[in-house]
Amino acid sequence: MLNGFHHVAIICSDYPRSKQFYTEILGFSVIAENYREARDSYKCDLALADGSQIELFSFPSAPTRPSRPEAQGLRHLAFKVDDLDAAIQKLTDKGVECEPIRVDEYTDKRFTFFQDPDGLPLELYEVAL
Repeated sequence: MLNGFHHVAIICSDYPRSKQFYTEILGFSVIAENYREARDSYKCDLALADGSQIELFSFPSAPTRPSRPEAQGLRHLAFKVDDLDAAIQKLTDKGVECEPIRVDEYTDKRFTFFQDPDGLPLELYEVAL
């Protein structure tokens, strides 16, 4: 029935800052960008080369995330990487701080967390090696 995820929607507090983070730092491409005057908000469709997409929204006065990462709802967003060390280095070179590398006790795969500009937990999960 299901064929995978099409997109994940993220509401940001500072649209230009978040758009820059997801495009220039994480490497997403802009598919479409629309200002919705009736809502005083932007909707930007972003994609990775494999087709994974994020819908980046801005809404005036959206409430902040209540806690990290244990709030109800989406806990975090994980990205597949082939080489965790190389991915961490690229983020570090761009000023993004990553947590220490951990190992998933059930899969023995390595992973780490970092944050988007609004503190949304993002994960790098190594799938190769």
